[in-house]
Amino acid sequence: MTRILLIEDNPEIRENMTEILELAGYEVFTAPNGKDGVDTAIREQPNLILCDIMMPVLDGYGVLHMVQKHPQLQSVPFIFLTAKSERNEIRKGMESGADDYITKPFDSTELLNAIEMRLKKIERLKQPFQGNLEGVNELITVTYGKDYLEELRKDRNINRYKKKQVIYSEGNHPSRLYYIQKGKVKTFKRNDDGKELIVGLYAEGDFLGYLPLMEGRTYRETAEAMEEVELSIIPRSEFEELLGSNPTVMKKFMGILARNVDEKAEQLLAVAYNSLRKKVADTLVTLNRKYNKDNDESFHIDLSRENLAAIAGVAKESLIRMLSELKEEKLIGLQGSKIKILNYPKLEDMFN
Repeated sequence: MTRILLIEDNPEIRENMTEILELAGYEVFTAPNGKDGVDTAIREQPNLILCDIMMPVLDGYGVLHMVQKHPQLQSVPFIFLTAKSERNEIRKGMESGADDYITKPFDSTELLNAIEMRLKKIERLKQPFQGNLEGVNELITVTYGKDYLEELRKDRNINRYKKKQVIYSEGNHPSRLYYIQKGKVKTFKRNDDGKELIVGLYAEGDFLGYLPLMEGRTYRETAEAMEEVELSIIPRSEFEELLGSNPTVMKKFMGILARNVDEKAEQLLAVAYNSLRKKVADTLVTLNRKYNKDNDESFHIDLSRENLAAIAGVAKESLIRMLSELKEEKLIGLQGSKIKILNYPKLEDMFN
């Protein structure tokens, strides 16, 4: 049963609200002031907190501050109860981290709808999100109720880059977030011998350079245009303001970053230990998943052999030899620099 904590100093209001909530099937705990409310929250671990603003001993803002200091309560939805004369104070509460507010007097439908909406949102936030910017966009949309990343990327200045032009370099400090309007971008690292390993592939609709912004560090790889590219430029301050405004978003973002680190580790293990045949198959399957999301049968992978070798982590000559073998087996077709996958299920079996 969903547990709700109601902190309200007016006995009549507290009793009426308790009756409404219990009739709706909630388990209700009550407190007559802020201090008792904080103690009850810590002890009972409710799924949602309803809290009056103006109370003796400790007001609603104090309750919110104390609740947020406890890690086990930080993600619990917090709804303020406020009189009409106090509405100007709501901004203070929302900026402090409250999820919503209900203005007194309110009817039972308004109260229950507000509670249901917040509980549904918190359940959605518990679900796993994709470990990429699509997952981040979904996360932020669930949390705020609108597509904030769309607002970030529209009506921006556009920077244009030619093929092989560097967008940012390893070791530099990030000052902006990039959104790819057109073209393809790769991120890569070089070893002491100058050999290139591609660690990231990005295309139209992707955000670029968000990891160092989130982690507060310099770029760990270099980004370069693989063809003519158009990028929207988003200042670092705006991106940080968006992420810093909600602790739940920040926690989920950290989880996404952790998954990205795991994926990079798996990529490095594959480069180190997989056979040449599997490395090349993995590369072709990965590129098809990345750039052919609509499963277009006429799709061709059109990258230089140098880039393909850098993605696979193999020598260019070895890549060319393996492509020829795959062509002889009728798994792929070759036409100049273009590669067409003819037997995707068999290649995918190698990938898995």
